[in-house]
Order: sequence, then C-alpha cells, then structure tokens
Amino acid sequence: MAISFMATCHLKQPHTPEDKDCVMMVSSSGRTVLSRYTGQAVRAVPIRVITVGKKRAEGVRLLVDEYKTKLKPYCSFEDSLVRSNPRNAQDVRAQVEDEEVGIMKLIGPDDWVVVLDERGRDVDSEQMAELLGDAGNSGASRISFCIGGAYGHGREVRKRANVTIRLSSMVLNHQIALVVLMEQLYRAWTILKGQNYHH
Repeated sequence: MAISFMATCHLKQPHTPEDKDCVMMVSSSGRTVLSRYTGQAVRAVPIRVITVGKKRAEGVRLLVDEYKTKLKPYCSFEDSLVRSNPRNAQDVRAQVEDEEVGIMKLIGPDDWVVVLDERGRDVDSEQMAELLGDAGNSGASRISFCIGGAYGHGREVRKRANVTIRLSSMVLNHQIALVVLMEQLYRAWTILKGQNYHH
C-alpha cells in the first residue's frame, strides 16, 4: 500500500508565521518553534528503525537503549539490525542487493517508509515532528526508518520509500546516524507534546 507524503510542501521551505497550519510557540530561550501538530492529538504509530550493520559498539548500544526508554511514553519502538554483506560478496552491487533483501523482509505492506540517505531532503527538528504527525494521520500501521550500509540502499528500498531524508549534509557512519535519529525522534515527540526539551 503506497501512502503519499503529506508534508512535502513543509519540507521544501522553512515555516513562516504566515503558515496557516502551524502553531507558533516561544521556548524559554526565546526561540520560536513552529509545528502544525503541537498541542494536537497525534496518533502514536509504532516506529521501527532498520539499520544495516554488524555488531554495535558498546557506547552506541547504551545510547540506543537510553532513547528507547525515553520513547516508551510516546510510542512503541522496535530496533532491527540487518547484517551487512551477509554472503561476504566481493561485488558492491551484490552486497547492496543482499542487504536490501533483509530490509524489504522487515517492511510491511502498510508501513510508512522513511529512507535515510545522503541525497535525501534536509529536515529540521520541527519538520521531523511533522513527519511523525503526518504518518500518524496517514493510516499507516507503522513508520519504518531505514539506515543503509556502507554503500547505501538498493533500488527496491528507494522505490518503496514514502520519503527520503538526510540527517546531515555530511556522510554519517550507520551507528552515528542511528544515535542521531534516535535523539531526533525523541525530540520530535517532545515538540508534538509541547514539552520543554526542544529550545
């Protein structure tokens, strides 16, 4: 089931006070925070983060566990690790295709799929919150965030994406990308709830 990305117009340009769908908030630091969903009921769609890689560093595991705990009050969360280069292929294309098979097995037909890729759209924290809000309103059964391996995502994963974003204009190691994503998911939920975390 394909689900269209409803926040496309909001990802192209930063919000302005004229945006009718946005709620303006001023944080304690005086920074204006804009979100269409702040203070509104947002359906908490379960989140699955699919990462391609091998055994994670201890520090990464600790941070991921910390943010899993922080996300519990907001939504159910699942962290799935797909083994990188499962057949030890020498050919890069074969490696990416093998990893893609593992990712596609984890994506359900009603999932709202967000692919993380260096060529994706830049999103700020408020736009990440809107992405979660849009997914909640879309009827999707789950949001699946996909972090690729060393050589990125295959064609089928890219085609399946409802939206493709990037966390930075710099290329990030998949473990670092996972930690950044986890923190941003937590931050997004605090924005949606109007809580005093995002300044």
